[in-house]
Amino acid sequence: MKKLLFAIALLGLVSAAKAQTPSCCHKDAVTEFADLANSSDFRNQHANPLPYKYEGAEGENVSFPAPDGKEVHGFLFKAKTPSDKYLFVFQEWWGLNDYIKKESEKLYNDLGGKVNVLALDMYDGKIATNREDASKLMQAAPRERLQAIMEGALQYAGKSAKIATIGWCFGGGLSLQSGLINGKQNIGDVMYYGMPEKDIERLKTLNAPVLGLFASKDKGINPEVVKTFKENMQAAGKKLTVYSFDAEHGFANPSNPIYDSKATTEAYGYAIAFLRKQFGMK
Repeated sequence: MKKLLFAIALLGLVSAAKAQTPSCCHKDAVTEFADLANSSDFRNQHANPLPYKYEGAEGENVSFPAPDGKEVHGFLFKAKTPSDKYLFVFQEWWGLNDYIKKESEKLYNDLGGKVNVLALDMYDGKIATNREDASKLMQAAPRERLQAIMEGALQYAGKSAKIATIGWCFGGGLSLQSGLINGKQNIGDVMYYGMPEKDIERLKTLNAPVLGLFASKDKGINPEVVKTFKENMQAAGKKLTVYSFDAEHGFANPSNPIYDSKATTEAYGYAIAFLRKQFGMK
């Protein structure tokens, strides 16, 4: 009888420990965004990307372990002099394609080569070239694996790293989730039209301000979603700066026919200024 009671108590402790483990995998901003792929209106906002081949010379493929025992892959622009500053870049729902590598290079250059810019492969090597496959990849991505990749990146950067994040679309939501996982090492998160976290208790654990760049014509991350995000961040006592553009979802993607160069330039100006400030640059 004593052995049985001990076993029951032990199971209770294990369950409690699991409940206290931070996770991006409750129902859940990530799942909610993936569910948007069930909407034809949302899918149709993503025209198939135009062909593009990245030909930069400074970035390199890297891999490192994740807590789930698997390898994480990414594309790294290493700071020109050793630095503990990192920018994690999160892909759109297409995967880590050449457009993301190009954007990562632009961020790297505009940060003066003083920050390690790491674009993370959230699909483990898979890349979609049409919206049907992108929808399937996003919905099929295991939430536990997404979290393991983000935790692996945190470990790769090291305990002394100061980490900012940025992402678009699916990656916009992952940018915020990564910021939550990075804890006290998080110095700022940029979200381009990504699904916000709605759990106020989780938002209370954010260690840094958030910059949100949204589109007023977005049929998924619509103005009502953004309004709720503002209210939740205020309730959590956290700093959120939001800019909304008269544009469609995906307006900053140059491979998208609805690409809006004016909105993209303005949004990028806010993003790079935010990042430079958070990294302590003049």
